[in-house]
Amino acid sequence: MSIELEQMAQLAITPGISPETAPAPRRSYDHVVLPGDFPDPTVTKIGDTYWASATSAEWGAVFPLFTSKNLLDWELVGHVFPEALPEWAGSNFWAPEFYQENGRTYVYYTARRKGGMLCVAVASADRPEGPYLDHGPLVGQEAGSIDGFAIPDEHGDLYLIWKEDGNSCHQDTPIWAQRLNDARTALIGEPTELFTNDVKWEGPLVEGSALVRHHGWFYMFYAGNSCCGKGCNYATGVARSRHLLGPWEKHDQNPILDRNAAWKCPGHGTVTELDGRWFLLHHAYAAESHEFVGRQGLLSEFTWNAQEWPEFVNRSPQAAPLANVAHLNIADEFEGHKLGLGWQWPITAPQPITAVRHGQLHLAAGSSRLGTLVARRTHAATYKAATTLDFANLPVDTFAGLAAVGDPYNALALMAGNGQLQIWHVKSGKQQTLVQVFIDPCATLTLRLEVWGGQRYRFAYSTDGATWQPLPTENFSLNGTYLPPWDRGVRVALVAQGAEDTAATFNNFIIRNQR
Repeated sequence: MSIELEQMAQLAITPGISPETAPAPRRSYDHVVLPGDFPDPTVTKIGDTYWASATSAEWGAVFPLFTSKNLLDWELVGHVFPEALPEWAGSNFWAPEFYQENGRTYVYYTARRKGGMLCVAVASADRPEGPYLDHGPLVGQEAGSIDGFAIPDEHGDLYLIWKEDGNSCHQDTPIWAQRLNDARTALIGEPTELFTNDVKWEGPLVEGSALVRHHGWFYMFYAGNSCCGKGCNYATGVARSRHLLGPWEKHDQNPILDRNAAWKCPGHGTVTELDGRWFLLHHAYAAESHEFVGRQGLLSEFTWNAQEWPEFVNRSPQAAPLANVAHLNIADEFEGHKLGLGWQWPITAPQPITAVRHGQLHLAAGSSRLGTLVARRTHAATYKAATTLDFANLPVDTFAGLAAVGDPYNALALMAGNGQLQIWHVKSGKQQTLVQVFIDPCATLTLRLEVWGGQRYRFAYSTDGATWQPLPTENFSLNGTYLPPWDRGVRVALVAQGAEDTAATFNNFIIRNQR
């Protein structure tokens, strides 16, 4: 007899209980809630709304802002830095964390000072949706300072917790605490070391601290070991203390959240609560897509045991892999007057000049190796992507196309221009034309990219939107295993390359996910 039938039978013979009056099953919250490349996710509750964000790394707009009423259904509503970056910072926009006080929202975040070290900085706003005013760096040690988190101590004084990035120079990685001023925009007093990586499973580092207070204890959820890429072995541990400045005791059952068959390298999360239930919003790689999609945002529920330590079921994420990736398909017909919030661009180049009108995207060209590009995150390792290009009006010596992009230095692109189609192979900044074919004049040209397992890539084109002509290559498919950087997933991009006073026009953008 199945478990469901046994339960029904028990209800039938239990006095006073019928299937109609039995309590509803306990809802599961263990889900993928931020599918796609959203590392280091953070969550907080402001009023009756949950707010989340995540690492942006080298993609703009910087630090997405999501809202939810139930922790499961999230809407992208904006960004902390939607256009202009903080003047002092150039790259590595990592690990935002919210803090709210007296109606003002603070975001403590990591970025690299132009030409310098990693720093923890802060921005603030009168409303969680912004606009945010940047206040600049709070701390930037010689080895780098990352992963800032603000929390009051047992006396109500607000402290910044952060990691000294010693692993960048083969040193230990102390977790520090230092008091914040009343404006919450500068450190005062002296720093105190809380603990460092001194347990075998933590490997070269501890980082990603997120703290919560429960029954008189401070609990610090933290990540250890290697975060990213094919060889990652990240996991989550916890430590506790009666006093914020210590002494801290690490749980002897660490790591409390580790890999399983479905999810790899879970870590760097933030704690939240709903209806008396406790959750960690953290990232992990889906085993089936791993580095090609990137680290996705998972919600994992935990409980408190008799010794008042947090426990996760099976010490691993219980979220089911995404069974239906079709609902994450993208079909953008460029309606309205501007690109949607899900579009991204490399922050190492000027923000692309775009215009959306009459159902078309006009993308100003650039003269760099790939030109200018706007991109979308991927959600599966196997998919098809396509775009229809206004080929007849493409200026001479301007190329436009569709690309799989790890970053501007690593890409595979199908580019059209000057009556030709070309496959561009860009690796470590070196560009090579693999294929070049001439095509007859046509009004519109549809370009298609097919990807299998994130590793094999094949391009085709159509002049009528129905009959496809594959681009001839030496092998059936091209090898794209080199595309994803160590810390990011692959994007699919629209590209325009040429003189900066020219532009390319796209009629649509489509991604169809497959398992």
